[in-house]
Amino acid sequence: MSQGGQGPEGSLAAREPLQLARAALAALEASRSRIDDLNVYPVPDGDTGTNMTETARAVVTALERDPKADVTRAALIGARGNSGVILSQLVRGVVEALGEGEVDASALARALRGASDAGYAAVPNPQEGTMLTVARSLAERAEEIAASGPGLDDAFADLVAHGEKALAETTEQLDVLRQAGVVDAGGAGVLEALRGIAAHVRGEPLPELQAITAGIPLEAVHQELSRFRYCTSFFVEGPEVDPESFERELSELGDSLLVVGGPGAVKVHVHTDDPGRALGLATALGELEEVDIKNMHVQVADRTRRLEREVGVTGVVAVVLGDGNRRLFESLGALCVEGGETMNPSTADLLAAVESLGEPAVVVLPNSKNVVLAAEQAAGQSAKDVTVLPTQSLQSGLGALIAYDAHLPLDQNVEGMKEAAEAVRAGSVAVASRSASVDGVEVGEGDFLGLVEGEAVASGADLVPVATSVVERLLGDSADVLTVLLGDGASADGVVEQVRAAHPDLDVEVHEGGQPHYPLLFAVE
Repeated sequence: MSQGGQGPEGSLAAREPLQLARAALAALEASRSRIDDLNVYPVPDGDTGTNMTETARAVVTALERDPKADVTRAALIGARGNSGVILSQLVRGVVEALGEGEVDASALARALRGASDAGYAAVPNPQEGTMLTVARSLAERAEEIAASGPGLDDAFADLVAHGEKALAETTEQLDVLRQAGVVDAGGAGVLEALRGIAAHVRGEPLPELQAITAGIPLEAVHQELSRFRYCTSFFVEGPEVDPESFERELSELGDSLLVVGGPGAVKVHVHTDDPGRALGLATALGELEEVDIKNMHVQVADRTRRLEREVGVTGVVAVVLGDGNRRLFESLGALCVEGGETMNPSTADLLAAVESLGEPAVVVLPNSKNVVLAAEQAAGQSAKDVTVLPTQSLQSGLGALIAYDAHLPLDQNVEGMKEAAEAVRAGSVAVASRSASVDGVEVGEGDFLGLVEGEAVASGADLVPVATSVVERLLGDSADVLTVLLGDGASADGVVEQVRAAHPDLDVEVHEGGQPHYPLLFAVE
């Protein structure tokens, strides 16, 4: 594809591939979570929006490093999931059809036909009502309108409108989509990529879209799960790689199998319960790159939680570690991002969570001093009205969430949640990973270290005396409620018994938190 700007007679004479790839990526990123929520077919493909976004990102990254990078190879190596592998083949079809000439409506039609043909050729048993159907419908429409010689602006506008109709029709083309009442997730991704490129070519911003999942029934995520658990993809390259024989070997391990490429180098996608064996077969043939393994059952559970949330005026994103803590925060209305003191989420993780919420305003609870900066960066990149309440601990975040009301505006929520967070005193008991002197307290490796508001106050080989020392310092002269969050495999029986005996009027609540490294977390209000 040649480079430059809009050429004469409606041609696209020199549009940089990097600009087009960035435009497609921006559109996919904007709708990523919404497309993830649509994914009911193929149910096992996991998070389609994320897979297609990461595939597009691989192309952008390659072109940023080298403007003359092999786009086809970049897409193939970086492809994630079933939908990402198919998207890489659509990209291949476009690149091969365009070559280096100028792009006008006729060339655009050839590109879309090339994409459709390559996509269908990559799938052993293609089904209608999928992203392949949308790609083919776009190619057919592009060929129809090319004869009248429209400018690219008009051609792209027509194709986006046609793509919306083609996507809507997928609901009736596949039984599982009809039963769920949704459109195809991969088809939605194809449309969004086209929409992004069209907006870029026309010099327009991406349109504000209604949530793709608006009105989606919760039953849509309760379709039958794959009998296999892991979505596994990788790129393998070596002289012994033969696509046909390798595909035969992999077919015994699972389903949803795609082996795309040629002799010497292939991209593989397979759903299996034994990803290790699939990787073992690959390493016997050549060198591995871009290994990606996702637990599809976890993805479906996460999608269910997202769709169960009632949409209000203000949403909450909270950084939480531990399955029990996650359930506790979710029961109070928060959308959780995994992370904490020892595992900090990225700005991208937090931004994706903020954008996935249906509410126009969002409060972010980082729950760790190490996460505050990333949360602020995410807030600055979001088009939503986002406030970061700089909670320094899981306990203060939990206190803030008690005061949260989804139906109140952002400023009222921030005021109430800030006051509630500040009313919480936080303590914890950790296991020392090495011998050290902390705030003047000597602790041996493997001993328990008690902290109050992050400051060491006690240590010892026995949990109960260290924990009760922390609690007594937290309680002070007056306290109404003590909340105890149990770490992974921890027990607080001896601690709770002593505290209740010493403070019979104190309300003690114990929850299974599941956090690592900290057997006990305490919050006093």
